[in-house]
Amino acid sequence: MWVERDVPPMARWLQSGRRRDLCTLLYEAGTLRGQKLKTALERHYDTRLDPKSFYGSLDALVDRGLVAVETEGIHDVYRLTDAGIDGVEAHYAWLAGRVDGGRPAGSSAGGVEDEAGGAGDSGAAE
Repeated sequence: MWVERDVPPMARWLQSGRRRDLCTLLYEAGTLRGQKLKTALERHYDTRLDPKSFYGSLDALVDRGLVAVETEGIHDVYRLTDAGIDGVEAHYAWLAGRVDGGRPAGSSAGGVEDEAGGAGDSGAAE
């Protein structure tokens, strides 16, 4: 049986890049065993992840109700919940709008101004 936790209102998506990346891998795969998920993330980052830290991130996603876990034999298998799927899709839309140039002309990335108070100008002479 899948274990899902109640999800608090999602006023914002995850601020942790590792947690977002875990959700993205689960979005792509559907379900993954914990070790396969860890291996996929290590390949993406090209570095070894401390198991305690990795599973701490995964447990936090389960606690937030974004990921569900089910035990199959001796393995824990993870999948996104509906809230997790919604979060990945909303983050993708937000990111694609910035990467694909979908923001309105004259606006800065995410509304951030540079130090001089301008909207993202590099300061280079034209």
